[in-house]
Amino acid sequence: MRILLTGATGTLGGAVHTALAARGHDVITVGRRAGDLRHDLTDPDQITAVYRAAGALDAVVSAAGDVPYKPLAEMTPDDWRAAFHGKVLSQLELVRQGLPRVAERGSFTLITGILAGEPIPTGTAASLANGAVEAFVRAAAIEIAPQRINAVSPNVFTESLDAYGDFFPGMGSVPVADVARAYVRSVEGSQTGQVYAVK
Repeated sequence: MRILLTGATGTLGGAVHTALAARGHDVITVGRRAGDLRHDLTDPDQITAVYRAAGALDAVVSAAGDVPYKPLAEMTPDDWRAAFHGKVLSQLELVRQGLPRVAERGSFTLITGILAGEPIPTGTAASLANGAVEAFVRAAAIEIAPQRINAVSPNVFTESLDAYGDFFPGMGSVPVADVARAYVRSVEGSQTGQVYAVK
């Protein structure tokens, strides 16, 4: 398959790239500062440019999404907007613009996270964004068939515990390679409207 992968240079994106390429897929990588295509996908016009440059696709895979982590009392309207643009709108727009550019039976795989259902202090923006993406996936699945759409919802990565472990006390972690396998399942499988939890 010919697959567009966003967030390809991050911890997750690198693992997903490795997993998909190892299975013989042709992966086109997108990142802000590195990758085959370099664009900021929080800008809808740059998403348009990505699709024009990428050409025909069988699947679109998103491994990117930024949200602020702050106590609720310190959140500002700009913080909420940053969460929406960084993780929700960018992925929704990736799907909307991709519908005519992805094969009739192609697929989209988005990224959410464990905080949609298991919130933590300072994580309100992440919980909000993840929940919105998951709701969108379920709703979009009933409209875009025979194209498919799923999401992957991981726990904190084992490889990232040094940086983020203190935010997730007692919640364990998952190897990023396990999360990448969930992406393979979404891309190569037949299900749609699913949220694949990797805990």
